[in-house]
Amino acid sequence: MEHEKFELFVNDCMDRKQELLESIPKERKFLDTLDLPNPVLKGKVSVEEALANRRSVRQYEDKEIDLNELSQILWAAYGITKPLDREGARGGYRTAPSAGAKYPLEIYVVAGKVTGLEAGVYYYNSQQHELYLMKKGDLRQKLPHAAYGQKMLAEAPASILFSADYSRTTGKYKKRGKERYVCMDLGHSAENVYLQCEALGLATCAVGSFIDLEVKVLIGVVRKEVPLYIMPLGKEK
Repeated sequence: MEHEKFELFVNDCMDRKQELLESIPKERKFLDTLDLPNPVLKGKVSVEEALANRRSVRQYEDKEIDLNELSQILWAAYGITKPLDREGARGGYRTAPSAGAKYPLEIYVVAGKVTGLEAGVYYYNSQQHELYLMKKGDLRQKLPHAAYGQKMLAEAPASILFSADYSRTTGKYKKRGKERYVCMDLGHSAENVYLQCEALGLATCAVGSFIDLEVKVLIGVVRKEVPLYIMPLGKEK
């Protein structure tokens, strides 16, 4: 029965492919801006403890996470640690390395139960450590439809999505950038999320199984980007 449901779902996505393609935005549109709390630079859990206890968790409690926790996780994933001091320079050193410092990744947040944050879809501006509201409303219940029925994405109070603009890296590294470096960058940032969640007493799981077009339309990922990972955030059940 489950196999039949899966086949029907995939066939439905294929039938709607053109419709989905036409629904993908060319550029992001923002409804509001939210300054995030400053990250904490000294925690109570050692790197060694976080490494030893890190796990992929697939069941989450129906409890809110705090905006400070979400802010900390986003910063750990891709935040600025030392701004460039050159006049007119943007960005700076980050929590994760990137081949050629091209930083092709983008991060979106699907928030449902985050204390101090309206439910909706947000884009994370790592340069300014801000969230930009893109869509209002709790869309968590729609995520499993785009991810082959993975219910944990509806249960977790929030999820983050990593996408990539491959052209930033392939412009310099060509085929090697596409086949290797962007994926390596994703791994660096995703592991940071794992370790930061563990340090905060939260849990996560790297999810790569989903329908790209469905995810892009639901979240509002622009055409030039490719969705790579969804990572639910919350307390382990």
